[in-house]
Amino acid sequence: MPRRILALVLPLLLAIAADGRATTLGARIARVTTGVATLEQVEVRVHWPRDADSGELTLSARRVVAPDLGYRFSNLTWRCPLQRLAAAQGWRCRGPIRSAAGGSLELDVDLGAASTEAALSRGDSRLGLVRHAAAPDLTRLDLTRVPLAWSQALLAQAWPSAHLKAGRLQGRIDVHTPESAPLRVEARLGVTGLGLDTPDGSIAAEGLGAKLEVGFRKAGALSLVTVDGSLRGGEILVGNGYLALPARPVAINLAARRQGQGGWELPQLAWDDGDALRVEGSLGFDPQANLRNADLHLRSNDVAPLRPRYLSGWLGLAGLGELQMQGRMQARARIEEGALAFAEASLEQVSLIDSQQRFRFDGISGKPVFSATATADAPVRSSMGWQGGAIGGLAFGAAGLALQSSAGSIGLRQPVAIPMLGGQVRFDALNLRPPAGGRGLEFEFGLAMEALDVGQLAAALDWPAFEGRLDGIIPRARYANDRLDFDGTLTTRMFGGAVQVTGLSMERPFGTAPTLSADIGIEDLDLESLTKVFGFGQITGALDGSIMGLRLVDWNAQGFEADLHTDPSWRGRQRISQRAVQDLSSVGGGGGLGDSLQAQALKLFEDFGYRRIGISCRLAEQVCDMDGLGSAGAGFIIVEGSGLPRLTVVGYNHRVDWPTLVERLVSVTQGESKPIIE
Repeated sequence: MPRRILALVLPLLLAIAADGRATTLGARIARVTTGVATLEQVEVRVHWPRDADSGELTLSARRVVAPDLGYRFSNLTWRCPLQRLAAAQGWRCRGPIRSAAGGSLELDVDLGAASTEAALSRGDSRLGLVRHAAAPDLTRLDLTRVPLAWSQALLAQAWPSAHLKAGRLQGRIDVHTPESAPLRVEARLGVTGLGLDTPDGSIAAEGLGAKLEVGFRKAGALSLVTVDGSLRGGEILVGNGYLALPARPVAINLAARRQGQGGWELPQLAWDDGDALRVEGSLGFDPQANLRNADLHLRSNDVAPLRPRYLSGWLGLAGLGELQMQGRMQARARIEEGALAFAEASLEQVSLIDSQQRFRFDGISGKPVFSATATADAPVRSSMGWQGGAIGGLAFGAAGLALQSSAGSIGLRQPVAIPMLGGQVRFDALNLRPPAGGRGLEFEFGLAMEALDVGQLAAALDWPAFEGRLDGIIPRARYANDRLDFDGTLTTRMFGGAVQVTGLSMERPFGTAPTLSADIGIEDLDLESLTKVFGFGQITGALDGSIMGLRLVDWNAQGFEADLHTDPSWRGRQRISQRAVQDLSSVGGGGGLGDSLQAQALKLFEDFGYRRIGISCRLAEQVCDMDGLGSAGAGFIIVEGSGLPRLTVVGYNHRVDWPTLVERLVSVTQGESKPIIE
């Protein structure tokens, strides 16, 4: 409460009260201005009973404004018992202060001859104020367990959209208000349990602790802030970035400035989290707190803590929130107008391990460089490589990448062959464009697979053991808008025939619930080898077919049209064993040879001749519409016999739940209906 208000009233009261008469004195003041605040429509009333040692003071103000600190109050009223200090050296008054906003605080004011002391308190929270007559431009504030919410208005001066939700302050603030110089604030603060957010949710903090020395100056429209100290524990969210700070202190030093309603600039920034991360550089934000410019130097002697402390937010967007990291690195990055302009890294034995075992890269080393300003005629060249790794459980060998960067992309300057599955995967081209200007990550590549051993592939994926060779060329694959599309045909040669994959594409390949689409063609697979490997009885002949419109979501089938049938041009013997009859009957909803007298007679034969075998499935909404070679009454023919004894297998379950069919295929158990034996 301004000292000068009481200075106008109390001397008169002192003179009148000296003669022992009861006295009531009032005053109305249109405006009172101090270096910190302005009070309007002020009323002061003092009542001093006859021969009393104390009186009562009531002070009210219609409006109180501290523009530089951001505080505004209306209908403020303070009522307290007024006492003279010993030897007539001043006055003291302590009582509740209320405003139109509601609530009440205890205000204790001590007006001495040489100083003014005041304390605002509620419970164990106390905000003390000291001003000395010899230094009228300096106000000192002492804070004891003060709720951070009390400083909401002051924070709004520098950051209007921030809302303080929790936390307490401890420390000291010096407010300098010289008449001929700008406002200056200096503070030494301890913060515990800080919680804040912004209306759009783009910035938030919870449980943050800090010890800081803070400086704030305001000269006209220019605001200047300095911070030097440390942060400890808690969580911070900035856009897609998420920080989980360690329990030990992380040193921070910064200088910031803001002109008018423009964005904040940080020309000086230093962050020291020990071996985990050291950062030096500068940042610039637009008025909406979006990062516009940056020039940062980073160093990590141990990258393992980077993911849980700093990278989980961004990695989580790519479905890599649990990525494990090892090794050392240094990096520099420059952002201009919100887009990456330049980046270089020095990697030393960095390993990346996906917790879901989708991939692993071991011993990545090198110095890759990215440039958005280099031209195609003069690209920036660099290199990197790795010692080995795995994709989906499939191991690959060491490789070195010769890189070049220009016009905002980075890619190979020469093909690279990667040893894999006894053969090699060769990338003839690779070009990557980081996100920029609202566009997400994009990349293109062309590759060839040469002589990959299908036997090793089967062993790695825990499939039944079989042999074959995988070859294929994908002349172009492109990733954009979270979708990966492949041109060309992927051919696998196995069981004496071929399996061809075309129209391959993936949605969200690096995110949650990835989706795969493809068309698959099957030609001339040797049925004897195939059924032997998969334990499906024994069938001789050749298999043709297709699986069109295949769609997998999170690697589970959601739709396709499959048609599998024997090759009519096969010129060898076409025989099917009793075991194969049982297994095909189970898949198609038949029941094997059954127990009839005729069936018992047929069981005397080990195998049977057949003319055709065919089965189809159209999967939609987790139900498979089954069919075969043609109709047979209410059923469909799966096996059309030939010769004697003549055997025809008919299925009756036209609609089968997909999980049930998968279970039949896996376990090859007996179905619900009986086949017709002819």
